[in-house]
Amino acid sequence: MEKYVAIILSAGRGKRMGSDVPKQYMDINGNPILYYSIKAFEESKVHSIIIVTGSSDIDYVKTEIVDRYELKKVVDVVSGGDERYDSVYRGLEAANRIDADYVLIHDGARPFVDQDTIINCMENVRTSRACIAGVPVKDTIKVVESNNVIVDNPDRSTLWMAQTPQCFEFSLAYNSYKEMIESEKTKGITDDAMVIEKFGGIKSVMIESSYNNIKVTTPIDIRIGEQLLNNL
Repeated sequence: MEKYVAIILSAGRGKRMGSDVPKQYMDINGNPILYYSIKAFEESKVHSIIIVTGSSDIDYVKTEIVDRYELKKVVDVVSGGDERYDSVYRGLEAANRIDADYVLIHDGARPFVDQDTIINCMENVRTSRACIAGVPVKDTIKVVESNNVIVDNPDRSTLWMAQTPQCFEFSLAYNSYKEMIESEKTKGITDDAMVIEKFGGIKSVMIESSYNNIKVTTPIDIRIGEQLLNNL
């Protein structure tokens, strides 16, 4: 049976939240944001979950989230790195130790990913080798120069907002990240699909997700999250 492993990233500090508490541990309706992100995959058809967090937070995550909520699919909690790509690579190394066939890389600060999105990604990655969740943009997008003068108006019909999970054949993701880390050519890398395209030579397929799959980044997102939970 093919093994799907979710790698949930929780090593960020969330500076834009303006809080001493990292955003992934802030409460929404009485539970940490990270709990909802893990719970979505706990209830999905993935086989295992790996959490990547700050070295000083490992014990907290194990006792106050994994043990407290009895999250049975979490098989490892590992220390992240200085940058997102470092954390992803450490998660991939952990997934390699349990013989993953496919990986779903997800931001711990996206607590509202739904089961349809997870299922669609798991099904599509078998044929595409690389797919990511996202939604079409709803607003007109402007390209500006450093002085904020508009220099381009891209066609909105071709633009999508990338989300997570971003899902890949494991060997493709692992080898692409390994090559990038060893080459130190990390400038401009902002998501996993970019790594796979640049170092694996594979373009990802976009899987339509939900506009509810927001990333909790600023205080207003906490209030939006509370409203989303109350309407579920």
